[in-house]
Amino acid sequence: MKKLMTMTRQFRDDENGAAMVEYSILVGIITAAAIAIIIAVGGYVTTAWTTLCTALGATCVAPG
Repeated sequence: MKKLMTMTRQFRDDENGAAMVEYSILVGIITAAAIAIIIAVGGYVTTAWTTLCTALGATCVAPG
């Protein structure tokens, strides 16, 4: 238990711990942005596909 407390204190006092948290937050923001972009592009493609099928008068199956 003493070893765990010592490691916790070292981690708290170490600047690398703060940098790791900052990088983790940055990775989370980038991931959320990537997911939002993928969802937006998927909506655009679905709308374009539906519009094309309607214009051609065909019965189309949505991609995917």
